[in-house]
Amino acid sequence: MSINHRLNAVRVWDLPTRVFHVLLLTSVAGMYLTGEIGDDWLGLHFLLGYAVLTLILFRLVWGLIGGYWSRFSHFVSTPNHLLHYVRALRTNKTAQAIGHNPLGGLSVLAMLVTLLLQVLSGLCSDDEIATAGPWTAKISNEWVSLATHYHTEIGQVLLLLLIALHVASVLFYKFFKQEDLITPMLKGDKALPMDTPSSKDTAGTRALAVVVLAGCAYVVYRLVNLT
Repeated sequence: MSINHRLNAVRVWDLPTRVFHVLLLTSVAGMYLTGEIGDDWLGLHFLLGYAVLTLILFRLVWGLIGGYWSRFSHFVSTPNHLLHYVRALRTNKTAQAIGHNPLGGLSVLAMLVTLLLQVLSGLCSDDEIATAGPWTAKISNEWVSLATHYHTEIGQVLLLLLIALHVASVLFYKFFKQEDLITPMLKGDKALPMDTPSSKDTAGTRALAVVVLAGCAYVVYRLVNLT
């Protein structure tokens, strides 16, 4: 085996990306549970929604300036590339992906868009009992009604379907393709050839991520408190 093909621990997922996944998972789970319980838990439901919006904005920014494999440019595929990947998948001729494979990249985008729509519709929703989103007073009743219907009847279902599909995909790769997707996302590294590009993950990049997250939190604060 040549030196370039020796396997080495390569940093694929930087710490900010890994922390993002954990925080998003716990926030979405909490948001769903508090929404289902309702009543006195709706205050926490809104706070978790603001947290999810902050995390989404962070991921959008980090997808431009984050670690090598966390950037959209390295996992968002063109339609032709995606089609070729699906065809190869059917014949079991796909190469092991370093970061997200083309379908995984598509699922990331779908999840971010669906979460964004769910949170934004929540800002405009009104249960007509005791709880209303902070934007309801600034838009027409018709839009409030549409947003509420989407938030409670459509967006929630779409989100649950995407989560189920995501879990099923992870299990498929684990048991049918013998590829562990969870451990690298938790630890950050994969055993890859030495010449594989690695994601920069230093004290400086982590500090930058904290600054970006704080900036996103401030943007969400201003959005929630529009005057």
